[in-house]
Amino acid sequence: MTATIDTFDTVAAWAEDLNRDNATLDDRGEFPWEKWKTIQHSGILAVPFERRYGGEGRPLTETMRALEGLGYTSRDAGLNFSTSTQIVSVGLVLQAFGNEELRTTYLPKIISGELITAHAITEPTNGSDATGITTTARRDGDDYVLDGEKMFITNAPIADLFLLYVRTGSPGPFGLSCFLVERDTPGLRIGEPLDKMGLRTSPLGAVTLDGVRVPASRRVGQEGAGFLILDHIMKREILLSFSITLGEMTHRLERCVRQARTRTQFGQPIGAYQAVSHKIADMKIAVETARKWLYDTGAKVEAGEDASIDVAATKTVVSEANVRTALDAVQIFGGSGYLTATGVEADVRNAVGGTIYSGTNEVQRNRIASLLGLGSSAGQGVRHG
Repeated sequence: MTATIDTFDTVAAWAEDLNRDNATLDDRGEFPWEKWKTIQHSGILAVPFERRYGGEGRPLTETMRALEGLGYTSRDAGLNFSTSTQIVSVGLVLQAFGNEELRTTYLPKIISGELITAHAITEPTNGSDATGITTTARRDGDDYVLDGEKMFITNAPIADLFLLYVRTGSPGPFGLSCFLVERDTPGLRIGEPLDKMGLRTSPLGAVTLDGVRVPASRRVGQEGAGFLILDHIMKREILLSFSITLGEMTHRLERCVRQARTRTQFGQPIGAYQAVSHKIADMKIAVETARKWLYDTGAKVEAGEDASIDVAATKTVVSEANVRTALDAVQIFGGSGYLTATGVEADVRNAVGGTIYSGTNEVQRNRIASLLGLGSSAGQGVRHG
C-alpha cells in the first residue's frame, strides 16, 4: 500500500532514504534501485492518475506541487528526472489517449512503479525537430511493422514499456503515430547506458527497431495523431519536470543562505559582503520568477487555455535560472563548492541538461518568435530525449 501525497511536505518524510549514497551512485552512473522502491512507496507516482486505476486523481497544478516537493527533498536529480519521466512518458498519454484495454492493462503497473516507462521520440539526426522523425511503421494486416533508431531516450536501459513515436504517413507533423511496445518484443534492442555529464543516475540510451511487429490494438490514439499527442504531453512534461527543478532551486537557495550566515571571512559572515548578498538576492528573484511562470502556466494549461508561448517561455526561464543559481552556489561555497563531497558542483552538471532536453532553449525561442508572427515556422514541434 502506497502513501497518499497530500501536501508539499509529505515527501519530506522520505528524505533519508532518497538521499542515501548520492555521491557514490552519481559517480558510478547507476540507477538507484533501492531509492526507486522508496519512490514507489511514497505514492508520488499515483498523484495525477484516475482513482479507478489506482491513482490519486489530482489536477495538474497539484501534481506540480507534489513534484516540487520531490525536488526540494531529494538531492538525487537523476532519480527525480526518471520519476518525472515515469509519470509523463507513457502514463499520462495512456490516460488521455489510450483505449480502455491499454489503460486497464498498464496504468495500474505504471502507477505502482512495477513497470518503468520511456517514450522514444529523439533520433540520431532529429532531436528538437520532432516533425522530422524518420522511424517508420507500415501496416501489415492486423499489425504494424516498425523500423528505425531512437537516441538519447531517458529510462531506456531500464524501461519495461516504451511509447514509440513513428512515421505512418507523409512527411510533416500529421504523418506521426504512437505505439506501445514492451521491452521483450522481438526486434526491439536497447543500447547500453550512455555516460553523461549530469543526471547520471537517470539512465539514457538508444533504442533500435528492426522489424518490430506490433498489433494495431497497441496504437495509442488514431493513426496520424502522434503530433497532437506529443504537443499535449510536451506541455505537461515541461511543467512537471521543471516543477522538480523549482524544488531543487529552492533547496539550493536555503542552503546558500545558511552558508552565507555561518561562514566567516575577514571577521564577519560572508553574507555581510554585498558581492555575496546580491548573488543570494538574485537567486531569490530567480526562484520566485520560476515559481510564477510555472504555476501561472500550469493554471492556463489546466483551464484548457492556449499556453504555447507560456510553456516555451517557462521552460527557458526556469532552466536558465537553474544554471545561473547553480553556478552562483559554487561561488558562494568557494573551494568546498568545487568539491564533489558537498554536492554543489553536481548541481551545475545536472542543471545544464535542462537547457537541452524537452526542446533546446534555442528552439524554444524560435517557437516564441514564430508564434508572435516573426521569422519561419521552425521550432513549432519540439522534443528532445
